[in-house]
Amino acid sequence: MSSTTVKRRRVNWYHRRIVNPLMRRLAGHLPGQALLETVGRRSGLPRRTPVGGRLVDGAFWMVSNHGRASAYVRNIEANPAVRLQIRSRWYTGTACLLPGDDARARLRRLPRFNSWNVRMLGTDLLTVRIDLN
Repeated sequence: MSSTTVKRRRVNWYHRRIVNPLMRRLAGHLPGQALLETVGRRSGLPRRTPVGGRLVDGAFWMVSNHGRASAYVRNIEANPAVRLQIRSRWYTGTACLLPGDDARARLRRLPRFNSWNVRMLGTDLLTVRIDLN
């Protein structure tokens, strides 16, 4: 098993068991944080994931720390229609994966604490832009 795979498994455990349960309640209400709702690619059920990023000119920018290995990214690939809770308000939007974007440079323009976590815990960074309606 490669070191990237081991790291990804440990980070996923940390997010699923510790961070996400707490942040699901708080993320949509805190500055620099949002709650992303995708449609499960297999189940068709709504899936909510806390994410960090920034709203710029009607689009929410974020960086996925595991790229296409993240479940919410695979859900976006299957159905780009999403909802996003920012500062207690829900928005609808269309997510777009941007593999050509320099994700490390993008992180320098996003909220510091979240960007630091993504750089530290990430294995395959991928920029995601959500165009809000």
